[in-house]
Amino acid sequence: MLTKVYGSAVFGVDATTITIEVNVDKGVGYHLVGLPDNAIKESSYRIAAALQNNGYKIPGKKLILNMSPADLRKEGSAYDLSLAIGILIATEQIKGDEVDKYVIMGELSLDGGLQPIKGALPIAIKAREEGFKGFILPAQNAKEAAIVDGLEVYGVENISEVIQFFDKDVPLEATVIDTRAEFYKSLEHPEFDFADVKGQESIKRCMEIAAAGGHNIILIGPPGSGKTMLSKRLPSILPPMSLREALETTKIHSVVGRVKDNQGLMSERPFRSPHHTISDVALVGGGAYPQPGEISLSHNGVLFLDELPEFKRSVLEVMRQPLEDREVTISRARFTVTYPSSFMLVASMNPSPGGYFNDPDAPVTSSPAEMQRYLSKISGPLLDRIDIHIEVTPVPFEKLSDETKAESSADIRKRVTAARELQVDRFRESEKTNYNAQMNVKQIRKYCALDDASKDLLKTAMERLNLSARAYDRILKVARTIADLEASKVVTGTHISEAIQYRSLDRDGWLG
Repeated sequence: MLTKVYGSAVFGVDATTITIEVNVDKGVGYHLVGLPDNAIKESSYRIAAALQNNGYKIPGKKLILNMSPADLRKEGSAYDLSLAIGILIATEQIKGDEVDKYVIMGELSLDGGLQPIKGALPIAIKAREEGFKGFILPAQNAKEAAIVDGLEVYGVENISEVIQFFDKDVPLEATVIDTRAEFYKSLEHPEFDFADVKGQESIKRCMEIAAAGGHNIILIGPPGSGKTMLSKRLPSILPPMSLREALETTKIHSVVGRVKDNQGLMSERPFRSPHHTISDVALVGGGAYPQPGEISLSHNGVLFLDELPEFKRSVLEVMRQPLEDREVTISRARFTVTYPSSFMLVASMNPSPGGYFNDPDAPVTSSPAEMQRYLSKISGPLLDRIDIHIEVTPVPFEKLSDETKAESSADIRKRVTAARELQVDRFRESEKTNYNAQMNVKQIRKYCALDDASKDLLKTAMERLNLSARAYDRILKVARTIADLEASKVVTGTHISEAIQYRSLDRDGWLG
């Protein structure tokens, strides 16, 4: 008897439906074909134990199991449940009249219990697109898959529940969630709040501008000046994610199995802070079977690189193209995968190897040559892609001991959100541009038009600081954001002059 059961394979952030054909013939043997990896090849042992412990068995007949399309590489243990159900139906141990209406995925334990899988959300999206009635998967992934409307999602704990569902028509309980309610309920008070930060008003202003326009920012200052503390609080002032952004973000985290058990839609913007020993593949994604890297896991959120010069130069250089294109393409001989990577880069660094400015009273001093050598670990083209450079100075005792409550993240977020709303309206006709940092050259010329006085001011700055054409565009983008925070329709000289101040690393003698 020949039986067909349907599963799914995830490539990039999209799924492909896999047809599992099980044929029973005379003879003895278990033959699994269709480019399975070792995890799938080992499934026969898990399936045999799971079936035996639930009153069934793999009969002593010749079984041929084909995973179609046969030229597509399959990987992972998530096909255990699909293969087991196919074997039971093909050997007529259970009925399977409606099995072709469902996508079935799950990793089996030896007692028949189900372990969570990766990529439940993209699989559910593909199942709905292809007209399947339902999706049967481990209970831990049910909420994640139930985000998709128009698809019956059944979370199960044990293979026996699936067997009873097909063989004896025992109904399974569908998982239903209100996607919008689930999304808005999680927008609670942030864990890190700017109200905890004493002093540093100018840095908070920079953070507000960066958040309002989605600009990349680098903080330069000695140890203990508050760089990491400020960076961790940046997500708390970013505008709430839209429903579309939340779906995109959840989809990427689903592919690598980073969605928490029993969690549906991700509503908080991701904040990723990889260690400086990270490899270039781990940062941008890749591997024999390409997986998203840290820059894609930061999509619609913040990527924080602490102690930027400590990262290997090769690691930093691979970020150039994703920072510009807001996506990363990984090519292999047989296929190409593209991951979205629209993130805010927040970096911090000490001004020298010793950690302090060129100050004779500092605990550890470094010569100007040592400072320059330390800074040269970061290439000019990478710094050009960072819109805002700002120096962070230590907070004096008077500010630290001040009992006055600082402005909260909620208050700052209101201004940031108002500025973002102006940008959303401005770029309504553009598919790829949502905020100022994403503007292309044509949009910069259109929305950042300057009067003669502002042009002269910018020309003087360009000549004195020897700025590149890319830095010129960055200044205009930041000035446009400053204008948006003031609800100004035009970019003035005041906005330009403030934006120029945020190019510390372009100034000669910035090391003091």
